[in-house]
Amino acid sequence: MKIKKAEVAATAAWQSQYPEIKTVDIVLAGRSNVGKSSLVNRLINRRNLARTSSSPGKTRTINFYLIDDSWYFVDLPGYGYAKVSKKDQEAFAAMVDSYFDAERPRVIWQIVDLRHPPTALDKQMNAYLRGQKLPYLVVATKADKLSNNEIVKNKAVVKRELGLDDEELVIFSAQNGRGKEELLKRIESRLKA
Repeated sequence: MKIKKAEVAATAAWQSQYPEIKTVDIVLAGRSNVGKSSLVNRLINRRNLARTSSSPGKTRTINFYLIDDSWYFVDLPGYGYAKVSKKDQEAFAAMVDSYFDAERPRVIWQIVDLRHPPTALDKQMNAYLRGQKLPYLVVATKADKLSNNEIVKNKAVVKRELGLDDEELVIFSAQNGRGKEELLKRIESRLKA
C-alpha cells in the first residue's frame, strides 16, 4: 500500500466538528510525547503534516487527517501529561469520551514507548479497549533508540504487561521506518475487510 494524498480534514473538540465518515478511522491513542505525530508523518511520507513537538501536551484537539480521500488517521490528545491543569485534563478526557461515543468505524492503535515498560495509564487504556471490545493494535515506538537485544527484551515486557500476543504488537521507528510496511499492510487489510 502506498499513500498518495494526505491533508488535515478537521481539528475538532466535539462531534459536531468531526468530518464526514469515511471507510475507517485509524485512531492514535497514547501518552503525550510518545510519537503519534511522527508515526503519521512517516507513514504518509511527509515531514510536517502532523505537527511534532519536543514538549509534551501540545495536541489539544482531535486531529483528523484525511488519507487518499478514503479514510482518516485520528490523533487524540495524549493522556497522562502532568503539567497540564486538572481542568484541561478533564476537558481532554471529555473530548476523547465524546469521540469514542460517536458511531464511527474505527481501529485503535495504542501507541506506547518501547524504551519504557507500559505505565499505569497505558494499562488502563488497554483495559478500556479490551473492555469495550474495540478492535485495537499496540504500536511500540522509538525502536531506533534501542539495541536489537534491548528491543527483544522490551518487546517481551510490553507483551507481558499488556497481555498481548505477537499479532497485537508492532515495533515501530519513525526514524528508520521499522514497522512501516507492517502497519501499512494492516491498514490495507482493514480497508478491504
